[in-house]
Amino acid sequence: MPIINELELSKDLIRFPSVTPKDAGAIKFLSKKLKKLGFNCKILEFKGNGSKPIKNLYARIGKRGPNLCYAGHTDVVPPGNMKDWTINPFKPSIKKNYLIGRGANDMKSSIACFVAAVSNFLQKKHKFNGSISFLITGDEEGYAINGTKKVVDYLKRKKEKIDFCIVGEPTNPNKLGEMIKIGRRGSLSGKIEIIGTQGHIAYPHLSNNPINTLVSICRKLKEKKLDKGNKNFQPSNLEFTSINVNNKAHNVIPARAIVRFNVRYNNLHTSSSLRKKINLIVRKISNKNKCKYKIDYIANGEAFLTKPGKNIFMAKKIIKKITKITPKFSTTGGTSDARFIKKISPCLEFGLVNKTMHKVDECVSISDLKKLTKIYNEFLVEYFK
Repeated sequence: MPIINELELSKDLIRFPSVTPKDAGAIKFLSKKLKKLGFNCKILEFKGNGSKPIKNLYARIGKRGPNLCYAGHTDVVPPGNMKDWTINPFKPSIKKNYLIGRGANDMKSSIACFVAAVSNFLQKKHKFNGSISFLITGDEEGYAINGTKKVVDYLKRKKEKIDFCIVGEPTNPNKLGEMIKIGRRGSLSGKIEIIGTQGHIAYPHLSNNPINTLVSICRKLKEKKLDKGNKNFQPSNLEFTSINVNNKAHNVIPARAIVRFNVRYNNLHTSSSLRKKINLIVRKISNKNKCKYKIDYIANGEAFLTKPGKNIFMAKKIIKKITKITPKFSTTGGTSDARFIKKISPCLEFGLVNKTMHKVDECVSISDLKKLTKIYNEFLVEYFK
């Protein structure tokens, strides 16, 4: 049975230009690696819902429970202007003990660390009481329509049980060991369109300017504090992301005005309860100003919290032992695929340092790769004791 080196596998994975939704061969490559370790691999391709076809991988070794799953993604965000990089982002390079490349910390190297940990674990302990699985998607950085969400539905149909899941997202702000994510805020995106009456700027009484109504709505939504947060979550927050009137004439009152927004919210709300609050404000102000309105929403994931139990405290102990840092439990940051996995399994998120993710010259410390592999390996040993 081959022993996998985390640094070499990280380089191999970075070489695939798997910018969402392109797979570029990354899933097939990883599947071959896992098959050599004895995993039964199934590549699941899903399409539809207005999104391009996405390749996903579910791999498992062992037939009995408990089933410990590692979840991650091989897709990456675009590199941006290639000239801004000191290297080709898909030709990984080592400089000053850092591995540089797109996906180095978000999150191909984390996948490599877990594969390396598993290969070491299986080499030393061929028989173990349970199963190890991988849930890898190519649609985490995109719309997440044909990725983990559909894999979870597939596993439910197949009655495939996952007992605990480690999501390998980069969770540490500055140093490896600082933070374990035990939940995430929800994300609700929306578009409000206000419809007034177009007219000549010199005769405002013959028109109804939708911008005035939209400004009042925006002011009211920002004034309304959603909550003060709680023990596990920071306060919920609504931010406007764009305002568009699409009016190029200086002497015309426009007919329509549009604003887009996103709410990151804690477990004091649901997407449904937030919709009701927002709808009430929009309806009240629009009716008062005699404007029509349209609201469209996209719920990207509900807020969730995994109550720390035996496995999460075990991970905390292992991380402290190897990094000499006591990690804190957190729910900060954006969304992750844990929002889908939590429907079938308790999970924690722990991976590399996220300081350079999505940036030019994204990089990861080679020392951190070794430490993360040790953390994942020791978790495997303790979990299956």
